[in-house]
Amino acid sequence: MRPLKLVMSAFGPFASTQETDFAALGTNPLFLINGPTGAGKTTLLDAICFALYGKTTGDEREGSQMRCDLAVDSLLTEVTFSFALGDIQYRIRRVPEQQRVKKSGDGYTVQKPEAQLYRIDSDGSEHLLVASKVSEATAEIEQLTGLDADQFRQVMVLPQGKFRELLMADSKDREKIFSQLFQTQIYRKIEDKLKLQASAIKAEVRDHRNRRDGILHNIELESDEALNAELAEFSPKLTQAVEGKDKASLIFIDANKQFESAKLLTNDFDSLDKLQQSAAVLDEQKQAIEQDRARLESGQKAQQLKPVLDVSESREKEVAQAQDNLTRIQSAKHSSEQALTLSQTKFDSLAELDLKLQRAQNEEQKLIQLEPQLQGLDGLQKSFSQATSERDQAKEKGIKEKGVLDVLTAEKYAAEQRIFLLEEVASKQVDAQQAVTVQHDLIERYQQWQKASIESRHTEQALKQAKDKGQQLKSRFSEAQTSHRQLQLIWHRGQAASLALQLSPGLPCLVCGSVEHPNPAQSEQQLPTEEELQQAQRVEELANEALNQARADYSGLNTQYQVQLQQLDELQQRIGDSSTQAIESLQSQLQELQQQLSKANTAAQQLIQLRKQIQNWQSKERELQTGLDAEREHFQKLQNHVSSLKGQVEQASAAIPEQYHSLEVLDSAISQAKSHVKTLQQTISTIRQSHTQALEQDAAQSAALAGALSNCTQARELSNEAHGELNSQLSSSGFSDKQALTHALLSSEALKDIADGIAKYQQDCIVNQTTLTQISDKLDGQVKPQLIDVEARVATSQAELQAAEHSWQLIQSRVTQLAQTQKQLKDADARAKKLEDEYAIIGTLSEVANGQTGNKISLQRFVLSVLLDDVLLEASHRLQMMSKGRYRLIRK
Repeated sequence: MRPLKLVMSAFGPFASTQETDFAALGTNPLFLINGPTGAGKTTLLDAICFALYGKTTGDEREGSQMRCDLAVDSLLTEVTFSFALGDIQYRIRRVPEQQRVKKSGDGYTVQKPEAQLYRIDSDGSEHLLVASKVSEATAEIEQLTGLDADQFRQVMVLPQGKFRELLMADSKDREKIFSQLFQTQIYRKIEDKLKLQASAIKAEVRDHRNRRDGILHNIELESDEALNAELAEFSPKLTQAVEGKDKASLIFIDANKQFESAKLLTNDFDSLDKLQQSAAVLDEQKQAIEQDRARLESGQKAQQLKPVLDVSESREKEVAQAQDNLTRIQSAKHSSEQALTLSQTKFDSLAELDLKLQRAQNEEQKLIQLEPQLQGLDGLQKSFSQATSERDQAKEKGIKEKGVLDVLTAEKYAAEQRIFLLEEVASKQVDAQQAVTVQHDLIERYQQWQKASIESRHTEQALKQAKDKGQQLKSRFSEAQTSHRQLQLIWHRGQAASLALQLSPGLPCLVCGSVEHPNPAQSEQQLPTEEELQQAQRVEELANEALNQARADYSGLNTQYQVQLQQLDELQQRIGDSSTQAIESLQSQLQELQQQLSKANTAAQQLIQLRKQIQNWQSKERELQTGLDAEREHFQKLQNHVSSLKGQVEQASAAIPEQYHSLEVLDSAISQAKSHVKTLQQTISTIRQSHTQALEQDAAQSAALAGALSNCTQARELSNEAHGELNSQLSSSGFSDKQALTHALLSSEALKDIADGIAKYQQDCIVNQTTLTQISDKLDGQVKPQLIDVEARVATSQAELQAAEHSWQLIQSRVTQLAQTQKQLKDADARAKKLEDEYAIIGTLSEVANGQTGNKISLQRFVLSVLLDDVLLEASHRLQMMSKGRYRLIRK
């Protein structure tokens, strides 16, 4: 990342807007930010870190706490940072949560945190990546830089006193940071993928072994040898079982053939018995068949005479119908004569009805002429009623508007009196607002002072614990140092005794060269070994390192404690005597001030609303007075109109009879007159039509009676002719009379059924005699067999066959199962061999990549070490250049 420009407004110690142009430094890779303590050097780094992640470098203050107390209220706290990643430039603007002046009205409101992120192309065009959400902006920055806020602070920006935290971080944390910097996660993914593949192959090999054991377990065998042995044992048994099954099958087939032959012969004997019985039944039916032949012959003769019989019966029916029709017409003729007599009587009374109709029509005209006059009277009465109602409504409306005007005048007077009280309360609004702001700042500083007090006490306690720990470590180091020196002393003193142990008779001494050793040196104490000396030295070194670390920790805590005390004094000076009060007391005072401010704000709002209300009332008062005057003028006009209509109603009422003053009564009388006229007209028309119809009907009945008499005579003549023809045919056919013919007469279906029955009987006799002759010739000399004995032999042979097949199936099933198992085992062995070969490659790669070999270095750590070596070489080269060859970096 390369910084380009930083713009801060009301941030940290900077009360106004400050701009830092890093691009003016050119391509220099190194530059110095210099200044006295408190000048704002760390604030520049805080602003960069806040713009990117919304947090400061030390994470000791939130963004909402970075607003400058000396900044004017109209200036918003914000930071804009422009930077470059490679060839792409970005700009981010971030605003923390803060109190700001309202855009409209008085007072303050809460400014919500927001952030905007832009990408700037080489041509200067900008692209908005994040519009306002701070979480989205932070996530986008983490995606672009590859670092979160903590990693950025550890790697890119090291705050005051934080460099040691990076150096003292454990190996896992440093490895995580460096892997983020050098983007070595891909090698970690390779390690995980190889490990996952190796584990999968290993698990599959294990599953295959378990599956192979399960295959043997399914057939209740323990090994391949047992499988092969059982196969060898069952092979000759299977051959014997097949031979036994085939032999039993041949025996069963022969017995079954004998049984089928015996069953066929038995069926022939049974058929012979049935045919003999059928011949006896046919002989018994012979007499009935002869009777059917006689019925058939008589029925056929009767069928030939049926048309003549039908004609005779038809003529008789026509005579009966003609007689019935004549009787009916004679009755109708009598009725029509009676109706004509009655109609003639009514027709003679038409003159009197015509006179009544003329009188009714005259009365109807008189009533109709009264209707327009009565409608005019009704309209005048309605107009009079409506005008009276409008006059009364206008009067009532004027009274109501007068009442509303009086109420409005009273409310306006009361509001004008209340304005004086509200003006007095609202005048305290500005002072109350300032007091609330001052009290807010006081409580915030008081809470900062409380927090600083707690932190200083915690630091003081930690400082005391560090001091006690240092004393313990110092005592432990002294003990380890004394123990190491004592062991060294014993070892040095015992070197002569150690050499004496190496002397041998006749060999020269390594010290004096003598071959005689009369009094070799001896050690009074047991000499320590090299390992014990090294262990004591290591214990002394570890104790010294722990002591130095404790001293460094104590020094850091002491510095932190002094800084906290200085901050605590500054905060206590800023809050003054309020430090002796409880926070609840300050908050209670703030609540009282807020209540006062709320009352003042409410009074100011009510004052504005009340003044607007009075203006509305004054306008409404003028409108009501104008409306009231108009209503009075309107009422007088309505009063004059009512008097005029009253005179017109009285004049029109005198011209109409009193009983018809109601329009409903007149309409009812007209309707009754019209109904009476219509009834008379309908009665006259009905009488005339009925008389005409009676004349026409009587003439029609006379003509019908003459026709009926002629038809009846003709029907009797035709019936006599048909009856003579039927008697002639009966004499020539041998029937005694019509009743004998009717008895012999059968339908076509019945005749056909009798003929079919006779033909079937003859056919059955022929077939039965022929079949009986053939079977008798076939069974000549044969004896009916005993099926029970033959069936018993079949059952015995079948049971033997089933037993042989069951034995063969058991052996065949076991042999098939063993053969399939043997094939499954071969397939499993081939698959296991393939997996083991695959694991030999993938497993070895996984062990090497995951550091499970002798050097214990994973692929990611190896790549990271190579990259760090390159960094070390470059850093050493730069250090030599900066120190003019006096210093360089060497890995221990």
